[in-house]
Amino acid sequence: MTGRKRGNFLPWKLLGVVLFMSPSAVPGAEPLDSPAAIVAPTGPASEDSGPRGATASIPATRTASAAETQLPLLLPPAPTILDPAIRPIDLNTALQLAGVQNPDLLIARQRVVEAAALRQLAAAQFLPSINLGMNYDTHTGPVQQSNGNILSVNRSSIYVGAGANAIGAGTVNIPGVVLSGNVATVVYGYLASKQVVRQREFASLAVRNQAFLQTTLAYCGLMRGEGTRAVAMQVRDDARRVAHLTAAYAAAGQGRKADADRAATELAKRESDFLAAEGDVLTSSARLCEVLNVDPSIRLHPTDAWVTPQPIVPDPIPVSQLIALALLQRPELGERRAAIRETLLMLEGSKVLPFSPTILVGFSAGGMGGGSNLVRPVFGGFGGRTDLDAYAFWTIQNLGVGNMAMINLARSRVGITRYQEVAVLDRIRAEVAEAYARTHARYAQIGTTEQAVRSGTEGFRADLVRLESTVGLPIELLDSMRLLARARYEYLAAIVDYNEAQFALYVALGQPPANALARPVPTAGVVPTGDPIPTPANPEGQPRPEPLPNRPANGVTLAPTAANSRPPGLPPTQAGR
Repeated sequence: MTGRKRGNFLPWKLLGVVLFMSPSAVPGAEPLDSPAAIVAPTGPASEDSGPRGATASIPATRTASAAETQLPLLLPPAPTILDPAIRPIDLNTALQLAGVQNPDLLIARQRVVEAAALRQLAAAQFLPSINLGMNYDTHTGPVQQSNGNILSVNRSSIYVGAGANAIGAGTVNIPGVVLSGNVATVVYGYLASKQVVRQREFASLAVRNQAFLQTTLAYCGLMRGEGTRAVAMQVRDDARRVAHLTAAYAAAGQGRKADADRAATELAKRESDFLAAEGDVLTSSARLCEVLNVDPSIRLHPTDAWVTPQPIVPDPIPVSQLIALALLQRPELGERRAAIRETLLMLEGSKVLPFSPTILVGFSAGGMGGGSNLVRPVFGGFGGRTDLDAYAFWTIQNLGVGNMAMINLARSRVGITRYQEVAVLDRIRAEVAEAYARTHARYAQIGTTEQAVRSGTEGFRADLVRLESTVGLPIELLDSMRLLARARYEYLAAIVDYNEAQFALYVALGQPPANALARPVPTAGVVPTGDPIPTPANPEGQPRPEPLPNRPANGVTLAPTAANSRPPGLPPTQAGR
């Protein structure tokens, strides 16, 4: 009688398991493509059980121990830590803000203004200066005349006009209009200042390119953070579904408590990953705010709903042509060439310095008057006077040793700038080659990880059906879920890394115009003379994989990268390199 009651109780208990596992009863669960009823096994799964799929009858009098009936408590969905108030932004807006508010770029532009002011100052050395002033002089006591006679006199004088310091019979020591300086120093100083302006302009362009790269990388980081959060949400929902399923089987006595504990642990880890992903979203938003010089308390949110590959540099261009293009476009090389021209001008100026005169041309005009105790009036005789002074002299500094030292110093600076140009040239070539390799490697990874996500999705669905049909083991489903989660994260990373590599390659080329990157488009059946026949394949020559099924989620999601073949019912996607 007792065995019959227990045997009658088992179907009702299994019916409760089925209701508990229904999509309406499991938060975050999704219905299968082909619903399958849950069939209770005739025997519990155990570690020492036979092959998977085999069944064994168990006595109906089996009772679970206290340890087995104490199932783990599943964590509820963690509340979000993100502020609902967001500020949407796209890449174009971010680049515009970076061009206006980036501190590094503003500093570089001010340095251009500074160099232009110094060039204007150097050009002004060709113009005379004007001095307006006066002087008053009085003397009491003996003075010596030019013939050696000592004369006791009390005299005074005053001068007002262009210039100053007109005393006695001498000229106006501070001319009213004066032009002075060494001819070579003034001429070559002005020519060198023009090259300094060119250097600052090229440096400003280089800073602009780096600001462009920093902004795009920060925006890609924001997209990575939002995409990671979306993937973490998908993985968390899958883990919650598996945890509810294993807990339901364990509660019905048709599964092991260890499997339920393992699934609950996996769910807790995925909840932690989701919170960490939300923290990464806030961090990436603050980093973009720093680049754009905006309030970091504002949470920026990308307007892009999909993380898709963004090709910028066309693939048909070989790396040798890209390096040649970068050597023509990069502003760093222009800056180094301007620096070389500046040092060459300074070297030439130091060589001609001993042969260049130092000149002074002065003209003064004003009124002067005065007197002494020897003549009348004591103070009077005011009238106008003019003075014109001109002189030139040549200087050999320190018996010529100083001039030789200046020449050697200028020659060493020429050598330094030339070696710096070689270093910059090597760095640019390495940057282009590295970015080129990264773009191709990341593009190949996109196809590989896309196929991994596709196969992982199919494997997870198959294992889920097998477990619900009591054929598979929970640990197999957990393993499939982990592999699928890893493939999703790697797929997202491959796309974002590809976009970052494309932006880095574009900056490494010096942001050339579109016509510099334009290449003839191959036409079917028409092959240009001397060009190889193009093959519609990826860099490895393999056919493109089929696209992934679209699965919308909250936040940024991944988009398929190939649309040449898609299952029925899926919308086409725009993708490619």
